[in-house]
Amino acid sequence: MIAHVQNLFHFRELIGMWAFREIRVRYKQSLLGAAWAVLQPLALMLMFTFVFSQIARIPTDQPYPIFSYTALLPWTLFATSISFGVNSLINNMNLVTKTYFPREVLPLGVIGAALFDYLIASSIFVLLMIYYRVPVTIHFLWIPVFIIIQIFLMLGIILIGSALTVFYRDVRFVVPLGIQLWMYATPIIYPIELVNENLPQFRTLYALNPMVGIVESYRNVILRGVPPNFTDLGLAAAVSIVLFIVAYIIFKRLEVLFNDLI
Repeated sequence: MIAHVQNLFHFRELIGMWAFREIRVRYKQSLLGAAWAVLQPLALMLMFTFVFSQIARIPTDQPYPIFSYTALLPWTLFATSISFGVNSLINNMNLVTKTYFPREVLPLGVIGAALFDYLIASSIFVLLMIYYRVPVTIHFLWIPVFIIIQIFLMLGIILIGSALTVFYRDVRFVVPLGIQLWMYATPIIYPIELVNENLPQFRTLYALNPMVGIVESYRNVILRGVPPNFTDLGLAAAVSIVLFIVAYIIFKRLEVLFNDLI
């Protein structure tokens, strides 16, 4: 595995070029261009605020717009990366079958493009912080750690998902449903305290979802000005890294079969 990572390092420029290509293709002939990166989480935030703040009235310790947007930022990064990444091999079958390069370059490029969207969407979050007077604390230095953990998680899912898609095209239809269900299993529209209070017997099982620790860590360091919950964050990191290692090994073993099946 170390040899594969070292070989991948030699293709770092290709990864950057592919990420740029993904950004360019995604917004080509689009009237709003990169503004779509902002509109998606913003529209969800407005809808969630109306439904879960005004109608369902879910209790939160922060104003609901910034409460939900804090979670929607990493979630949109996650959902966008998985949605595009799982199909990255079959959508570029001409390259896969005719040109040699580490196939994981394609998923990495997709994640690079999603990180660009993440940065663009963060501009709205800065405005929300100013409006709601959220102070910047030293705990913000944890954010790069959260992003790195999430990259391991996304890579693990994309590597195994994209490899399986080569063999079973049904995976393309399962992914959107899985992402939708996963969102409800993550504290995005509701606070994690509701799970602790109403389903305490499932709290440990619930925390096995890495996005739980990641999303709640964002809320702790940004909205509450406190360090992340190291138990949940550590569990998220452990699951994400183990998933990545297992998925990468499987991906490289199946890679030799891609040319014959795509």
